[in-house]
Amino acid sequence: MPSVDPALAAARTAVRAELADLPAGSLVLVACSGGPDSLALAATVATEAQRVGRSVRSPGYAVRAGAVVVDHALQPGSDGVAEVAAQQCRELGLDPVVVHRVAVTRGPGPEAAAREARYRAFDEVAAATGAVAVLLGHTLDDQAEQVLLGLARGSGARSLAGMPPRRDRYRRPFLGLRRAQTERVCAVVGREPWHDPTNDGSTTAAPLRSRVRDRLLPTLESVLGPGAVEALARSAVQLRDDADLLDTLATDLLADARAAEASGEGASGAAVVLDVTPLADAPAALRRRALRAAVLEAGCPAGTTTARHVEALDALVTRWRGQGEVHLPGGARATRACGRLVLRSGTVPGAEPHPAP
Repeated sequence: MPSVDPALAAARTAVRAELADLPAGSLVLVACSGGPDSLALAATVATEAQRVGRSVRSPGYAVRAGAVVVDHALQPGSDGVAEVAAQQCRELGLDPVVVHRVAVTRGPGPEAAAREARYRAFDEVAAATGAVAVLLGHTLDDQAEQVLLGLARGSGARSLAGMPPRRDRYRRPFLGLRRAQTERVCAVVGREPWHDPTNDGSTTAAPLRSRVRDRLLPTLESVLGPGAVEALARSAVQLRDDADLLDTLATDLLADARAAEASGEGASGAAVVLDVTPLADAPAALRRRALRAAVLEAGCPAGTTTARHVEALDALVTRWRGQGEVHLPGGARATRACGRLVLRSGTVPGAEPHPAP
């Protein structure tokens, strides 16, 4: 029996593990742009979905596989690129294959706005088709890029924890694979991927993530050794475990502060009202996490809520000197009065809140 290419074998193993817990007859969608990562994922899922759950006693197929292709309409000819990606998915045997054109509106930045539009499209198509999971083609290289970008922004552990393997309906089977492996899979299965011109990070005009990909990661591996990217990904896993625990404890703290407030009078028209005493008594790491959660609950966009905003709120709790209100993203305001922290939403009544990225 001929041996299976190592990259293809690794891809198949990763996908098989990600599909193994799905109920028989479930539909999964591959988010496919036509690039090397998502096309390799589509090709692998097309094969492995037919094998999951197959046995002598149960010869049927456990999982059905389709695809969703998002046309962001940001580049000339984007509709053609989307249709080529969709046709490749059809040729692989994926069904249904849905092309969803989106309108990318202004947001905290062009990349963040495109991401928000893309995930809204995934959610809409998943709901319309009854898909139980959407599979994303992010790789270990993407994870390392995410960690480096978080470091450059001075982000906390949650951001440095990178992308989770699973969140809600989203799954990332390839987080343990390198980008070179997905390119190899495409070559082995005879599929020609599309190469996004915005991924060329050789110019200063290129998106920051593309410059990190093309220039910073190779330099990092050249200086620190070929295991540097894997080490960044391992750090993300360790930080994710820590961040999960801290988030759970911070949620409990926020509930305690809210419960204490509920026994008082509260503030008319306030989105969030909290008693400062349990917050002030808590360790700083938990308090700041709870405050960030309160800010998001008040309607502030996650993408523009920074550590400086949280630090200003923290000063209202722990370094109270009669200072005035804190201005927050989205027009929200925070004040302290009578031992209570009051966060008022800046959202216009009846308006939809800005979606979190």
